[in-house]
Amino acid sequence: MCGFAGFAEAGGNIDRESCETRLRKMGEAIVHRGPDAGGVWLNDALSVGLSHRRLSILDLSPLGAQPMASASGRFVIAFNGEIYNFQALGEELAADGAYFRGHSDTEVMLAAFEAWGVEAALGRFAG
Repeated sequence: MCGFAGFAEAGGNIDRESCETRLRKMGEAIVHRGPDAGGVWLNDALSVGLSHRRLSILDLSPLGAQPMASASGRFVIAFNGEIYNFQALGEELAADGAYFRGHSDTEVMLAAFEAWGVEAALGRFAG
C-alpha cells in the first residue's frame, strides 16, 4: 500500500526550500506505507505540495514514481489504489495517440484525464 500527504497554502507566498523540507518530512513520517521509493512535487504559484511514498507493485521501474505529472503537465497526482482495467484503457489511449513511458495504472489514469476529461475518465475506471 502506498501513502501520500500534502498541503495547500493560502496566500501564495511560500518559501520553496522550507516547503520541500516539509514535504520530505511528511514522506518520512509515512515511510512504512511505501518503503520502495518516495517523491515530492511543489507548485510555487499555486502553493500546493504533494509527497508520496511508494510500494511498487505494478510498474517496478522508476517510471512509475509519484507524484506523477501528465504528459502535458496539466495534471499531477499522488495515487494509492489500483485501476483493474488500466491495460485495456491504455491500449485504447495508445491507439488514439497517447504515449506511455512506463507501465503503471497511474500513468494511464493521467492520460485518460487528458484525453477524456476527469469526470468521463473516472466513469471508465474499474477499481
